[in-house]
Amino acid sequence: MEAHKTYFEVNKATWNKKVEVHAKSAMYDLEAFKQGKSSLMPYELKALGDVAGKTLLHLQCHFGQDTLSWSRAGAKCTGIDLSDEGIKLAKALNAELNLDAHFVCCNVFETSKHVHETFDVVFTSYGVIGWLPDLRPWAQMIFERLKPGGIFYMVEFHPIVWMFDYLEEPPKLKYGYMQDEVIYEEYEGTYADGESKMVSKEYGWNHGLGAVVSALAEAGLHITCLKEHDESPYNVLPDLEKTTSGMYVTKDKLYPLIFEIKATKP
Repeated sequence: MEAHKTYFEVNKATWNKKVEVHAKSAMYDLEAFKQGKSSLMPYELKALGDVAGKTLLHLQCHFGQDTLSWSRAGAKCTGIDLSDEGIKLAKALNAELNLDAHFVCCNVFETSKHVHETFDVVFTSYGVIGWLPDLRPWAQMIFERLKPGGIFYMVEFHPIVWMFDYLEEPPKLKYGYMQDEVIYEEYEGTYADGESKMVSKEYGWNHGLGAVVSALAEAGLHITCLKEHDESPYNVLPDLEKTTSGMYVTKDKLYPLIFEIKATKP
């Protein structure tokens, strides 16, 4: 991954700035979280069920809200993130809430260099794989960190969503469903606070569902579930409409917004 070092450094700097903005945002609602509100969404809660007593590794955990929500649910959690500011806040929240989660700052590709134990569950969610240029070492790391019989679960924005340039009005179909070339975007604000004056500078990659499934399968994982949904729990795309269930949809529902994958290690 040495060839991508500059991209990772730029992304890390952006995410370090995002932490302060997101910690104050209505979307993350940190005060409600501190009072006991879970940050977990229906997809992941239904998929993983009761995690009490299980060990759980959370990849790309931002500032740890979901990690700590799983910890509140009884899991023994470790969270990984590229942003040292994110991990700093996660550790502070863990101490303030008197929880027992463990947090490590590292590139997700280097998780196995920093975390040596294996886990019952490896979890990752919402806006994660687009930061990774190659899913094969990511999938291999997941295999390494799972116990035999362990579960990998991810819920992620659908690759069709990332084909659009949302800096255009209306959004323009611009990027490939499968695109090896890096995508660079620079804009003011973040998905959690469009009014923020911070400048986000981001390098990302598009991965089709075939690439995701193949990387996991080739690493040795057994895919047990692949689902696509036209509803998102987050209102992070232009002109979404809220449903009676509290989810968000496009007006025409022509394509999925979210996918889920569950896999097991034999």
